[in-house]
Amino acid sequence: MWTPIAEEAERAAQVLHPNGREIPRPAHRRVLTVANQKGGVGKTTSTVNLAAALVKYGMRVLVIDLDPQGNASTALGVQHSSGTPSIYEALLGEIGLIDAVAKSTQSPDLLCVPATIDLAGAEIELVSMVAREARLKRTLTTAVLDQLDVDYILVDCPPSLGLLTVNALVAAAEVLIPIQCEYYALEGLGQLLSNIELVRAHLNTRLHVSTILLTMYDGRTKLADQVTNEVRKHFGDRVLRTVIPRSVKVSEAPGFGQTILAYDPGSRGAMSYLDAAREMAAHPLHQGLHR
Repeated sequence: MWTPIAEEAERAAQVLHPNGREIPRPAHRRVLTVANQKGGVGKTTSTVNLAAALVKYGMRVLVIDLDPQGNASTALGVQHSSGTPSIYEALLGEIGLIDAVAKSTQSPDLLCVPATIDLAGAEIELVSMVAREARLKRTLTTAVLDQLDVDYILVDCPPSLGLLTVNALVAAAEVLIPIQCEYYALEGLGQLLSNIELVRAHLNTRLHVSTILLTMYDGRTKLADQVTNEVRKHFGDRVLRTVIPRSVKVSEAPGFGQTILAYDPGSRGAMSYLDAAREMAAHPLHQGLHR
């Protein structure tokens, strides 16, 4: 008899051993900045869980935590107390990026450059620096990324459009925008898109919005469907078919220093992020332009 517990165990087995669900390695290394100046839209959650999902499919992934709160570092089980070698020192040129890379407790193929609280002052310190908008790009050299042997780099941005986010946009070819399926979902999105266009025009001609991910979907409400339809109407094929459901388990996982794929591999949230990662990797439109 097929019980709910047996069904969940089967889903968990698929997450832990996703054989037969392979995704292609990218023809070129992909650098994606995950950005949305609104807080609470699932930006960090999506960054770490997509990264973990890609690793489950056999990829090697680097997450760069560019948010002074350090939530991505926490979710990946990476030390980020003050004094830890971090993205802060790398941006200032005090250390090389590779000196700040740490392995996640969840997989040796899931790497993270942590953010410490020191990063909170970086925007002020960067203002007087030469090529201040390109400090992150200068640390992400081909030699360093070849040495790390990564397929994907995901950059988690702070909930603002300041200098740290601009650095992330200059360093990447692609932008992934998480949009929550809630009231005012599109509020402020125009400003983000305008900033992306400015960066593309003046600092990074390769930059484009390749992927929109709908998060916090609650199928019980009409509002969720209205927002979903509105976003799909505006952005077309750039919106992943997979939506991320609203989930207590997804919210709990970082508190245990884990992604949802480690914390509750059989959950709908874990399966959704696996599906989203696979779709992001396989869809030619979402692969975009590369270095």
